[in-house]
Formats: sequence, C-alpha cells, structure tokens
Amino acid sequence: MPAQAPAPAAAQRAFGFADVARGARALAAQPWRAAPAADARRAALDYDAVRRIQFRAEASLWRGTGSPFEMQFFPVAGAAAVRELRLYEIEQGQARPLRLPASVFNNDGVLPPEPADAGALVAGWRLTYPLNEAAKQDEVVAFVGSNYFRALGQAQRYGLSARGIAIDTTGGAPEEFPDFTTFWFERPAAGARQFVFYALLDGPRVTGAYQFTLQPGPATTTEVRAQLFLRAGSTPIRTLGIAPLTSMFLHGENQASSTGDFRPEVHDSDGLQIETAQGEWLWRPLTNPAGTLVTSFALNSPRGFGLMQRDRSFASYEDIEARYEARPSAWVEPIGDWGAGRVELLQFRTPDETHDNIAAFWVPAQIPAPAQSIEIAWRIHWQGAAAGGTDRAPPAARVLQTRSGYGYFKGERPAGLHKLVIDFSDTALPAGVQAQDVQGRASLSANARLRRVHTYPNPVRGGWRSTLEFERLDERQPVELRLYLQGGAHALSETWSYVLPPQ
Repeated sequence: MPAQAPAPAAAQRAFGFADVARGARALAAQPWRAAPAADARRAALDYDAVRRIQFRAEASLWRGTGSPFEMQFFPVAGAAAVRELRLYEIEQGQARPLRLPASVFNNDGVLPPEPADAGALVAGWRLTYPLNEAAKQDEVVAFVGSNYFRALGQAQRYGLSARGIAIDTTGGAPEEFPDFTTFWFERPAAGARQFVFYALLDGPRVTGAYQFTLQPGPATTTEVRAQLFLRAGSTPIRTLGIAPLTSMFLHGENQASSTGDFRPEVHDSDGLQIETAQGEWLWRPLTNPAGTLVTSFALNSPRGFGLMQRDRSFASYEDIEARYEARPSAWVEPIGDWGAGRVELLQFRTPDETHDNIAAFWVPAQIPAPAQSIEIAWRIHWQGAAAGGTDRAPPAARVLQTRSGYGYFKGERPAGLHKLVIDFSDTALPAGVQAQDVQGRASLSANARLRRVHTYPNPVRGGWRSTLEFERLDERQPVELRLYLQGGAHALSETWSYVLPPQ
C-alpha cells in the first residue's frame, strides 16, 4: 500500500493543504521507499485485457446526491497502472478513507472473482460533469499514471497532458517520475461549479503537497498550488520542471510526413507560445527532429506559456477518428511572481503518433538544494475552438502557419539554401501605416547567412506573408531564426521564433 497519509492534527479543525504539506515534509526527511507494485498477474495484463475491465457507471461516486460531479475509477491492471492509490473523501472538514468494493469493476473474466468483502484496487480516477449537455455526464479530467493528468473544455478531445512535476527531463541526468500516491476529494455540494482536491507526491528525490481547483467550462481551468520538499541527503536535481506539459508532434505544415501518411498533419500541439513580462509574445513551431533537441527562453516573471493547437481546421488533419483539430491547447498562467528562470522545450524523434515527444516546462533560476523546499502556484487553461474569445493569444498579428520548401527555382539551387514561408493573421494598423508599409524584420543565429526577406499582403486569407531565404553554413548544426512584422516604428505581430534542426 502507498505511504500512510497524514491525518488532521485536531479532529475539530478542517482538513486542508497544510495537512498534506505536513505529511510531505515528514516524508522528505525519510529515505525513499517505492510503493509496492501490483501482483504479477495484474501487471502482466495486455492492452486488450485491461480494456475489458470496466468501471460500472451506476457505481459512480456522488451519483444521486444532486452534485453535478461524479467520479469513476481505473483499476490496478497492466504495465502502466501497477500501484494502488490511497483515497480519502473530505466531508464537513473531516477526511475519511474512501473504500470501494471490488464489485465497482466488471472484470469480464479477465481476473478471478473477488471475495464479497474485497476492496477495489484503484490506480487512477476520472471526473465527469455535464460539460457539453445539461443531461449528459462528460469526462472533464483524469489522473492515472505517475503524476500525469489531462483535462477537457467544451467540444474537446483528449490530447496533450500535464504533470505535477518534471525531474531531470533535460540536463543529462536520468529522468525521474514521482507518483501521486494519495488523493483527498472534497465532497462536492449540490449545484457545485468547481471541484477541490489534494494530492501527495512521493519520489526518490522530492515529495510534494498539491491542491487542485477544477472549474469546468468552455476553457476548463485547473488551478494548482504546490509545495515541494527536496529529500534530505539526495543527489541535487539538475532540472526542476514546474508546470510541465507533454505532447506529440509527428508532422505538420513545416515538416511533411516522411512515411507517405495520407493525413496532412498529425499532432496534439503545433507550437510553444510564450508571453513575457514586457508583453512580447513568442511563437515557436514544433518539429519532429532526427535526434534530441533542447531549447530554452530565459525570462523574468513570465506572464504565461503553453503548448498550443492553433490549427482548428479538420482539412488540416483529415482524421475522422483522432480529430486532432479538437485537441486542447494548454496555457499555463503563473499565479504570483515566478521571478527569474527559463521556459525549456524538449523535442525528440517519434516514429508515430502513439509516443509523446514534446515537453515544455518552467525551470526556476534557483533550484532548491536537498532538504530545502519551494512553494509555487499556476493555473492551466485548457483551450479549444469553443472557448469563445477566452483563449490566451497575442493581441496583434499572430502566426497562422509555417511552411518549408521551394516552389519553382530557376537554375540549380545552391547547397545549404533554405526557404521558409510564414503567414501572419490580419491586425489593425497604426495611424499613418499602410498595408504596403509592413515589413518583416528577421534575425538569424551565427550558423546562417540571410539571403532575402520579402513581406507582402495576403489577398486570399488576409494578413501578411513573409518568405525567408537563408543559407545554413553547417548542416550538422541547428539554426535559430526570429521574425516579426513592423510598420513604421511599431511592432505589429508576435515574434516567430524557429529552430531548424540539424540534418
């Protein structure tokens, strides 16, 4: 069973975040002990067998109480769900163990019958809510596996995931995956519009206390408060990833399929979006590089960052089952001043869409040493086409697409010559600035020589098109490029920031 959960210090005091933090602090002072995994029989179940074990919807927690929220559970089964969670329900301020009978799962003969008094082995959970229709329960958030979770707003399909923490995802040290071992759920009242719960994190070098506040809607939000305790006597963490996001990019407008895929684009996210403290917006299109590519943006007090799915056209994907155009964007909004640090972007090769290959997170400039702690908070906006203007997006022209390659070229194209085409949306022009006055301002890293920038109005979709031609001096090294629109003395767009991976 997972580590013993902390109990309230006094029965008459309401259980809350401080109780979870007290338990996390105590765990951090002790050597780490991995929670026991499920028995080998359950762990050996394959994908098809796990799918046959279904939670009985009629057993949903809080059904019939008048609450719009209901909870269902995932069983301990298969290689990805091998550890049992400890669950508590908070009612009238008191936390009590939540024990579910084994009968909440229909095993469909996959596992031997359980004794009548057996408890369910739970590895994860999902919350439902009448998100899209008043009379229908829709899944709105799910927690299963390590410290991963994902959520949905209206008219969305599951895509990218978030995590509670990322430990040495970059930096050269082996990555660690701490687990959420214990959850406490505040019993939702009749007519509730938000759901509050707590989680205890435990891993080899870090423990943590978390408070989540979920508010479903067109753009569902998950507000996260976290206090992390680095384990005494452990090896220092090189890269502490705060508010990490995990996604997938196989191919898209800027990188055509190399396998003959009939689908023009396959990705859960198509770019990293950042808003700086000074109000500058950055857009970095994602790639599927041949190797591992890590880039970062040094910032002070960022206003937000996220992995976004900007392209909302079905014709861009042509996938009737996956519906990539309905995958959510995830925008991370810091709560409070995060100070100095960097947004780190990890991209590596994936052969197909079943493997995530993108990660983005905040790394504070000062990482706590072993036996120290850090408290930080953020809000994730799960945005989609139904958000109705609530999307976090630049107020000026934004990048609509990035394309790579040449059309007709007279004569022999020089070796190392590259061309990128960037489309920007329309935007209001300052007084005295005409459409023909708009120019593209480009800068390139030392491994490239600029040949030409040409910017002109797009008469078909509106906005502007910029074509950027340059020579890469060493094909074995990446090239970093930046471009934005300028009219007179005014910046008219976000900054397009692109990395051409090594060949």
